[in-house]
Amino acid sequence: MCGRFMFQPDKNPEIGQIYKLAVENGFKPKTGEIFPTDETALIIAGDNRVQVVGMKWGFPGFKPGQSLINARSETVRQKSMFADSFNKRRCVYPTTGFFEWRQDKTKFRFNFDNHPTTLFIGGCYNYFNNVPQSILFTTKPNESMIQIHDRMPLILAKNQINRWIYDDEFAVEMLESEMPQLISEIN
Repeated sequence: MCGRFMFQPDKNPEIGQIYKLAVENGFKPKTGEIFPTDETALIIAGDNRVQVVGMKWGFPGFKPGQSLINARSETVRQKSMFADSFNKRRCVYPTTGFFEWRQDKTKFRFNFDNHPTTLFIGGCYNYFNNVPQSILFTTKPNESMIQIHDRMPLILAKNQINRWIYDDEFAVEMLESEMPQLISEIN
């Protein structure tokens, strides 16, 4: 679920600013359609406020060359691979929408509207061989998603980013929260 998303700094001023901050911090996040294992811009905890970094999308999998890109929000606190990262290293993926495929291979792009508005996805990161890598969270689908797929990303409003990163109680509550309604278009 949620195997690709968009990051379009040239089409969205807010994403443009996030991209600029990542570059100013010494990172080179990929733009356009983001695939698993790409370096993407992430919002993480800083010393006094959030900061923007670049980080590889995907935890190492159980087999050589495998990447785990999603974690189920319902079990993230119980799974040893994710629990410590959820508790200590939450992050936010800034996107301009995500993609999902129906069983007939039709590709859909999801967002709040037909424009490249900013959609924030909750996740966490960890260090593997001293290299930070991230994973995003998925949750049960709402009415806007269920006809296409049985999972959807854990979506945060812009005003929830700081609380997701810094407020443990809020983050736990978000794992079970209803997601906002989205629109989809065939891509």
